[in-house]
Amino acid sequence: MFPRMALLLAAVLSVLAQQPEAEKLAPYYPTPELIVKKMLEVGGLKAGEKMFDLGSGDGRIVVMAAQKFGADATGVELDTDLWKQSTEKIRRLGLEKQARIVHGDILQQDYSSADLIAVYLLPISNDKVRPILDKQLKKGTRIVAHDFEFSDWTPVKTVDIDDDGEGRSHRLFLYVR
Repeated sequence: MFPRMALLLAAVLSVLAQQPEAEKLAPYYPTPELIVKKMLEVGGLKAGEKMFDLGSGDGRIVVMAAQKFGADATGVELDTDLWKQSTEKIRRLGLEKQARIVHGDILQQDYSSADLIAVYLLPISNDKVRPILDKQLKKGTRIVAHDFEFSDWTPVKTVDIDDDGEGRSHRLFLYVR
């Protein structure tokens, strides 16, 4: 190996070793289909709009947004197995033109094109993502949070769902930037 290339490789490896691993911001807990549909309805998702699901898990919100609402849907998922599973589901359903899953950290993405953001994160995680959304989102972007609010934001609408069909209640918060 050329000496300069060896030095460059060593420098790159050193920088990579110092990069913190992306932080997992929520456990994987799938949202029931009824709640997925309600989130997208409460968010007013329309055909052709750009929707992002932060921490997209198995991709169910992204798939429904593309398939039933006609949205241009993107999920962001850190977990490799869930990313593979959801990407394969999108391929199997033939939704590749309307839906995709980014394998990455939700804190390192560009959401400036979003019309709707869907989140089901823990309160502390909402607090971590809030400054990014404050900085990037255009006026009028809607955010639907499942079960947990964003501190320092006031929801324009709160929807309680008493039973999701599985015996659990849910609360949705709609914010408009």
